[in-house]
Amino acid sequence: MSMAQLRRTASLKSETHNEKSSIDEKEKQGITSHALEALSSESAQEEDVSVIQKAEDVALQIITTDDDENAPVFTFRSIFLGIGLSAFGAVLATIYTFKPQNATVSQLFSLIIAYVLGTSMHSVMPATGFWRYLNPGPFNIKEHTAIVIMSSTASTMAIATEIIAALDLFYDIKLNAAAAIFQTFATQMIGYGIAGILRRLLVYPTYAFYPSYISVVSLLQSLHFGGLLSHKKRRYFWIVFAAIFFWEWIPQYPFPLLTAISIICMADNGRHTFVRNLFGAGSSNEGIGLLSFSTSWTLITQGSPLVWPLQTQINSYIGMALGYIVLTSVYYGGIFNGRDLPFMSTSLFGSDGERYNQSLIITADARLNATALEEAGLPRYSSTFVVSQLCYNLSMGSSIVYIFLWHWKELKAAFGNFNFLRSGAEIDDPHYQAMKKYDEVPSWWYLALFVASLAIGIGCSYSTKTVLMPGWSIVVFTMLAAFLSIFLGFINATTGMSITIRYGVQILAAFIHPGQPITVMYANLYGSSSCLQTLSMLQDLKLGQYVKLPPRATFAAQMAGSVVGSVFNYAMMRSIVDANREVLLDPVGTRVWSGWIIQSLNSASVAMGALATELFTYGNPYWLVPFAIFIGMFIPIPFFLVHWYLTKKGMGESPVAKFAAYIQPPVLLLYIGWLPYSVNGQWWSCVIIGFASQWWARKHRPSWFKKYNYLTSAALDGGSQVILFILSFAVFGAAGKSVSFPTWWGNAADVSVDRCQST
Repeated sequence: MSMAQLRRTASLKSETHNEKSSIDEKEKQGITSHALEALSSESAQEEDVSVIQKAEDVALQIITTDDDENAPVFTFRSIFLGIGLSAFGAVLATIYTFKPQNATVSQLFSLIIAYVLGTSMHSVMPATGFWRYLNPGPFNIKEHTAIVIMSSTASTMAIATEIIAALDLFYDIKLNAAAAIFQTFATQMIGYGIAGILRRLLVYPTYAFYPSYISVVSLLQSLHFGGLLSHKKRRYFWIVFAAIFFWEWIPQYPFPLLTAISIICMADNGRHTFVRNLFGAGSSNEGIGLLSFSTSWTLITQGSPLVWPLQTQINSYIGMALGYIVLTSVYYGGIFNGRDLPFMSTSLFGSDGERYNQSLIITADARLNATALEEAGLPRYSSTFVVSQLCYNLSMGSSIVYIFLWHWKELKAAFGNFNFLRSGAEIDDPHYQAMKKYDEVPSWWYLALFVASLAIGIGCSYSTKTVLMPGWSIVVFTMLAAFLSIFLGFINATTGMSITIRYGVQILAAFIHPGQPITVMYANLYGSSSCLQTLSMLQDLKLGQYVKLPPRATFAAQMAGSVVGSVFNYAMMRSIVDANREVLLDPVGTRVWSGWIIQSLNSASVAMGALATELFTYGNPYWLVPFAIFIGMFIPIPFFLVHWYLTKKGMGESPVAKFAAYIQPPVLLLYIGWLPYSVNGQWWSCVIIGFASQWWARKHRPSWFKKYNYLTSAALDGGSQVILFILSFAVFGAAGKSVSFPTWWGNAADVSVDRCQST
């Protein structure tokens, strides 16, 4: 479809909704002809069988531009539920940070809870007299979205809180609560300031469609818009939600074998280490999961198989396929001197293969003790962790060049002549055009917020006896975050993928601040966390545009969510660390708690911060890791040149030219090093579901795909998140005491859950 046709489709959907929402009233008035016309229009929509061609077209063919500009946003309901669910989401996100599963708090989780509570408040509370101010009418989509933005902002676990945990666990440094909370809040607001400046490039245009958010918007509109089709969608949603709710507890608790089903592992039954390393996937850091399948949506959703564009998924699967070869070859080939270390671990190890005692080489003021280092020896990484860091840096370097080569036109339009400070009057995205009736947030608001937050961050850095990070360095790494946000934001907006830059930032910091691991961690806070926060804020700004939430209401919701999240992230982290210190320090952890995220952060700070010269300069053990950033910059060039040359010769539609354009080096490189963490039983299930959804259903069942694909993702995410939260507190120990399910064949005691490792 052309852009004009897509705009017409979005407009027709809006008109159809207006007709449907008033059909009952018209029937009462006897105007049956209009009702029949509305139903005919809706039937035509249900029979829409055109195939979505471009990935970004889903934003125009699935999401309507309909808007009720008189709907209230900040009501008693939205404020009460927004603050409450922000606290709830912040607590849950902190719990997941210390879990062996690499899980996150889905927006859909808060969205569903908010809908149930919001509609209940409307039904239960009186609506006359004074009460009409507290209950102004039916719970509407704008109230709902404001709550979702508040809670999702709070539910993003900030690196600031992870760093504070690392300081406590590995350096015995406890920051006072005020400094910790203000640091967290400041880095979030720095990201928000950057996001506001990038709106013209990464929010307003159609190409910035944020694939992961299509399911969120689809659900919001299905829940709140009237008409027969929306009624069918709501019924479908709750059926799928209930089904996964009652299923998910089975693989998560009584039958964990279902989280990672491997015929090879069951045949081997934990007898051979090689089988465990290559095929194991059920327990934390067990193996990389070749041919392992999962029935747990909590794990499967990490690959976003229903929402990521097929191109993104295929590039990630190619990367994983290469990863199976690279990771096993490096480990068993003895490369990086890690053959005697665990196959998967993010910890530091000594020459004896045991956990490295970093306290022996770090002084009381958190600096390197060179004399002690000679006695203790250099720490070592597991080989697979080295490969992972190397691939992350390759991906980071390739991201910059990839966006420059393939999207120079968009960059020039946004930044040429300082256009990013001006309105986007010429942007023809129908969702953006529908927002122009609302007052926009001026760019100077974002600039002022950015400067004020930077000042707060610098002040907090000088609030302890030891300066955590010099003010000039905070400025440098914040500017780096702003620069990288342009490229990483573009990738996230168009593919759904988030590129990790933590290792690259820490390496740069290590050479600027040699021998200072804590300063390197804080460089990561301002250089990496601020960038991640920018991406998160950009997504919420796009969500506001999709549902027509006034920009200033979005601004207020994000600010409120950040304040609440900063407080509760810190409080819950403090509780978990104090209660599970020894488990969080263990390189393997348990099935219930794991410190692998914090250990990874600490390992990088010590190895890169204190020992950059000894480990990462040319000729030393891991010199390829930092240089991978520069190597990565060259990888996208051959693909671009091949496509450019063939197109110039009139062969742009040839298989080779199409292949060159199809490859996304940042995604492919990232996924080569994606596997050596946590559990990996879900990826082969993702392959099957991804092709079934984004290829077969999109091509052969386009009508179903448009109506139900993204709604299915929302229902599965929502139901699995709700039951996992209940299990976390009921039996997994989030409330302080875990309750193990009795052992049986599907929950064996002497082997790991997938029977690949003896215990």
